Amino acid sequence: MTFKKIFFLVTCMILQLNSFASNEPKSSYILVLGVAQDGGYPHLGCQKECCNMAWKNPRMRKNIVSLALVDPANKKWWLFEATPDIKQQLQDFKIKTKQQYPYLPEGIFITHAHIGHYTGLIEFGREVMGTKDLKVYALPKLRSYLQENGPWSQLVELNNIKLIEIKENTPISLPSSNSVIPFTVPHRDEFSETVGFKISTNTKNYLFIPDIDKWEKWNRNIIEEVKKVDIAFLDATFQSAAELPNRAITEIPHPLVSETQNLLAQQRNAVKQKVYFIHFNHTNPLLWDKKAQNKIIKGHFNLAKQGQIFY
Repeated sequence: MTFKKIFFLVTCMILQLNSFASNEPKSSYILVLGVAQDGGYPHLGCQKECCNMAWKNPRMRKNIVSLALVDPANKKWWLFEATPDIKQQLQDFKIKTKQQYPYLPEGIFITHAHIGHYTGLIEFGREVMGTKDLKVYALPKLRSYLQENGPWSQLVELNNIKLIEIKENTPISLPSSNSVIPFTVPHRDEFSETVGFKISTNTKNYLFIPDIDKWEKWNRNIIEEVKKVDIAFLDATFQSAAELPNRAITEIPHPLVSETQNLLAQQRNAVKQKVYFIHFNHTNPLLWDKKAQNKIIKGHFNLAKQGQIFY
């Protein structure tokens, strides 16, 4: 490669970095790193057309649900969920932010102990990164589960991760006036409690509930909770109860997208537009069906997109 070509490539890289630095939001923001249910999209073992499309077309593939809270003022960031796709998600974050931030987050917030939400922690062990005191925020039951059960307990013993116990409804203060408030929601709590998070920056408030059994089982009113925030990332695992003909959907309850829409149907469009559906199962046509997607948009709701930035 000639000197002229090298000079051109280096100049382009510098311009890209400068462009990101100048166009990046000045206040803290949310970056969506994944939108799929715990198995990702396409899904292991799925030979149906819904997944075959994504096997054939890599651009259709989606990571498991995850968010990043990004603080440009302090060049720090926090990860929500440690998914099995965490290797790709950290790389995506690095590329999206043009390497302006540390590779590892300042800390990780985890909603619960189902495989799509915490098993990515294993990547921080001695077999892979061998991290040192990476903060993991967890409510008491999840904290105990990670401490007392292998292989997660080894991460704690070797100080790869540092468990930070948090309390329900108690704010965790972060730099730049950012904060996170955990709250419990009803879900299949085999190994830990399940939480949602209210994420606050100095400009916006976000609600993050990727998993819940049903809205009516919660001791809060989802309509009122949506009204209190600017953006609400809500569980959209299933569009229809008929998506899993070979499984009892009652064993894996989630609010259907239509149920959430019906609950908010009488609200002003400005309220409905706060909702960004997320955590799509591989069978959910909202992942690939343009007609189904457009119907959601025409109803004044939104679909979270991988790589999307909110500020």
